[in-house]
Amino acid sequence: MKSPGKVLLAGVATLATVGALAGCSAGGSGNGSGDSKVHIVVAPVLPGATADALSALADRVKEFEKANPDIDVKPIEYQWTASTFAAELAGGTLPDVFNVPFTDSKTLANNGQLADITKYFDETATAKKWNEKVLDVAKSDDGKVYGIPWGPYAMSLSYNRDIFTQAGLDPDKPPTTLDEIQADAKTISEKVPGVAGYMQMTQDATGGWNLATLTQSLGGRLETVGGDGKVTVTADNDQTKAGLEWLKKMRWDDNSMGSNFLFAWSSINEAFAAGKIAMYMSGSDVIGSLMQANGFDQNKYGVTTYPLASDPNAGILSGGNVDVVNVKSSPEQIAAAVKWIDFYRTQPTVDKDAAIKNAQTLQAGNQAVNAPTLPVFDQATWEQNQEWIKPYANIPAANLKPFTDGIFSQNIVPEPPKHTQDLYKALDAVVQAVLTDQNADIDALLKGVNDQVQALIDADS
Repeated sequence: MKSPGKVLLAGVATLATVGALAGCSAGGSGNGSGDSKVHIVVAPVLPGATADALSALADRVKEFEKANPDIDVKPIEYQWTASTFAAELAGGTLPDVFNVPFTDSKTLANNGQLADITKYFDETATAKKWNEKVLDVAKSDDGKVYGIPWGPYAMSLSYNRDIFTQAGLDPDKPPTTLDEIQADAKTISEKVPGVAGYMQMTQDATGGWNLATLTQSLGGRLETVGGDGKVTVTADNDQTKAGLEWLKKMRWDDNSMGSNFLFAWSSINEAFAAGKIAMYMSGSDVIGSLMQANGFDQNKYGVTTYPLASDPNAGILSGGNVDVVNVKSSPEQIAAAVKWIDFYRTQPTVDKDAAIKNAQTLQAGNQAVNAPTLPVFDQATWEQNQEWIKPYANIPAANLKPFTDGIFSQNIVPEPPKHTQDLYKALDAVVQAVLTDQNADIDALLKGVNDQVQALIDADS
């Protein structure tokens, strides 16, 4: 799932409809147009984008076309879905540039369903600056580049520094292992009455989202993809069981998880901001919503990387987007498409004026200026960006240090690829059962999830 903090409100204005693509989409763009320009159709916004978003997009298109007078850009509203993709590809109705989630980009690349953009990507000014762990989601298994990632987040451990201090813990030294989380949570619950030392989400598919993070941090996977592309649900893997047993110990042996076990994204944020929870798992950018929606004092905020096991398969769950190019686009269109993606998605991150303008806008709206995210570029480039926005930063950099120091060394693992939300919803009930029934049969519950979600996946084929 996308980090809920990134959901945008929809409006009513439109630029174009998907139906307008017929006859002018990839494979046809630029053909018979009567001029020498390269014509590309791009889809940088979802259907129902706000009027302000569309106006800003129109301005960016004008800037791009002024800098690239040989390229004509037609922006449309479009949302990629796995269920309609094959038909749209076969029918020639896909735009030249569209967006897919982290969960699907590598599979589509390996299947030959996206354009290989390696040659043109290597010509961009930032090609050598990428955080390779992020770029990998857009690469095929043979190392070719099939897209450009943007807007990624990493799951992390948020904590209340004031509560740590009240419990006699050092807020500058947050836990680095699951055992340390358990020990700190027990200490907090004992020394700060009424506060849950640690909690995870359990409702509205967030329970499964958090459990997927826990599973992958231990080296497990909730789904596996075979050499033939077949997806198998493996919710009853050893790591998921170990994660649930860990939660069970904190809940029933340590009594360090409080008394409310029904939390979704908004409600757990509210409880954390109210000082009722000391530590919880969420996207690394959640401080922005805590400030805006919950009035949380950012000076109390601490965040660190979520602990990873020593297993070589262990990685932090991440989500995000990848701008990709239609495999049916012409070489000229592919080159133009990469120029557009680089201009629209990438350059604002590495352009000083754009970074400062964005920071000023966030500061004026009392929004998080330097919220920790999963950096798309290498550490040196990220540090330069932080220097540019430092005068406007409104979260103490020292509070974010445990996360910003550790994120570059963490392996990145996308979410389970098929029926992700159905899987997460099914796992909600498992997490709730473990936290409310001391005798919950973990094996049977996970086997039930396997059967339920596998049936959905099998029905697709």
